[in-house]
Amino acid sequence: MIRKSHMQRERQMRQAAMSPRTQLGQSRLNLSDRYYLEGVGYLIGDISCRYNAKSGYVRCAVNPSGPCEGCRYYEPREFTTDNEKKI
Repeated sequence: MIRKSHMQRERQMRQAAMSPRTQLGQSRLNLSDRYYLEGVGYLIGDISCRYNAKSGYVRCAVNPSGPCEGCRYYEPREFTTDNEKKI
């Protein structure tokens, strides 16, 4: 029964990955909005915003589809250095 459940879940995941909606969502992504961060990979959206999801798939929690430019929820992120974290 457990094996059958695992196989069914795998089949559903494969179907979801191959669905046209996934491909459409990726094609709507504005590639000029992507940034490469060493050790993390590609991120989308304004990485200086507090709400940025730090993801290659979703911009942020409050405006996931974007655009970031002119977003009314924008708040600058407070960056800390390693020295400030130790204090």
